[in-house]
Amino acid sequence: MNVLILGSGGREHALAWKLSKSTKVSNLFIAPGNGGTQACGTNIDLSPTDFDAVANACLQTKTKMVIVGPEAPLVEGIVEYFQDRDELKHITIIGPGKKGAQLEGSKAFAKEFMKKFDIPTARYAAFTKETLNEGIAFIDTLQPPYVLKADGLAAGKGVLIPETADEAKAELKNMLDGKFGKAGDTVVIEEFLKGIEVSCFCYTNGKDYVMLPEAKDYKRIGHGDTGLNTGGMGSISPVPFADKAFLKKVEEQVVKPTIQGLQQSQIPYHGFIFFGLMNVAGDPYVIEYNVRLGDPETESILPRIETDIMEMYEAGTADRLKDFELSFSNQHAASVMLVSGGYPEQYEKGLPIMIPENQHDCILLHAGTTLKNNNLVTSGGRVMAVTSLQKSMDKALKAAMSVAEQINYEKKYFRKDLGFDLK
Repeated sequence: MNVLILGSGGREHALAWKLSKSTKVSNLFIAPGNGGTQACGTNIDLSPTDFDAVANACLQTKTKMVIVGPEAPLVEGIVEYFQDRDELKHITIIGPGKKGAQLEGSKAFAKEFMKKFDIPTARYAAFTKETLNEGIAFIDTLQPPYVLKADGLAAGKGVLIPETADEAKAELKNMLDGKFGKAGDTVVIEEFLKGIEVSCFCYTNGKDYVMLPEAKDYKRIGHGDTGLNTGGMGSISPVPFADKAFLKKVEEQVVKPTIQGLQQSQIPYHGFIFFGLMNVAGDPYVIEYNVRLGDPETESILPRIETDIMEMYEAGTADRLKDFELSFSNQHAASVMLVSGGYPEQYEKGLPIMIPENQHDCILLHAGTTLKNNNLVTSGGRVMAVTSLQKSMDKALKAAMSVAEQINYEKKYFRKDLGFDLK
């Protein structure tokens, strides 16, 4: 089967790396891909939200399956675009339609969904510019710190956690005044949950599901989880505190009610669901949904999956998911994200990248890289994830960081304290 992956980040490179090993994939295409994905298949220079270009590429390459990496094409309706055209209906899209994509596309929709189907989450309320005063009053009913979320898509940066009520009120006004553009036309304010985060994932055809390995990612730019939020500075899988008992609670209290809620809401869904969870005294609470795999978690979880994931996609498409099982490695994965100096704010692009010859069995999963005159250069804030599989978390982190040290480009930065909160 010919397969097209949409996207250009580390998640898409991880998917391409995994699918390039499948005996069921004839030709693999990545659009637009990056400086690393070309080693797994063929890059096609197009935007994932240019649906006409995506359709033309599928027809020209005789693609039978499209795996949507990022959320934007799903929220904008790529599934409906393909379903509405006779010449494209035979192509399987891995990703939900517009209504299902609202689980990520609208924080308010997601919170209402959780409330309706008794899925544990933080107390919240949503506000617009017209209800600013009610939002300010709601802040006064909460204890610090405070959680403010832009309702729409903000590239992983639309969440603020002010420490004081005055700061929260000022930021609420800033967000409603356009700090995050139209994504902040509605702002969700939540109570702050005290605990430790974990990311869980399932692949579902809207009826049955299969669980993927869990992971923990690190969003803050600075050591000790300080500074600005980023798209993710690295990840670890498995997560020590996510034992069988905790993961059983996740399935019973979160995953199953979510799948049942989609069915009761008559929302078709074929793709991944990311559950951003907070472990509060041993119980899982949903912080957010994503309607695709997480990044940088994908860089840790896919190397631990031993099953050919095309078999999983085929089982989902053919309604055989109920009896399907994924095989996981017992090894520990650690992914260390190298970023550009200045990220997540202003940073330079086009800086030459030097890769060491000996990568010590680490997997280099590119994110913000491109080829310029056949030379690898930086093209984004998050440049590359270095993933290592070892017998322990500490050994995996040590190996990944050793290779991360040897990769060179100007103003390189990475966090050296991943896993600090799990020891």
